[in-house]
Amino acid sequence: MREKPDDIAAPKPKSQRETEREARLKLALKANMGRRKAQARARSEADSDAGASDDNNKNE
Repeated sequence: MREKPDDIAAPKPKSQRETEREARLKLALKANMGRRKAQARARSEADSDAGASDDNNKNE
């Protein structure tokens, strides 16, 4: 049996509660990504600094 276009589940409008939740989650995700990127930058700087100091110790 074929479905009528009316029977196809149309996206229902979201409630205010759902919309607010999505906004909170979006902000939390953005903040989390910012922290992760900062951690990654700090680690790469620490690794490059450690590598530079190791190279200096080899030359001594």
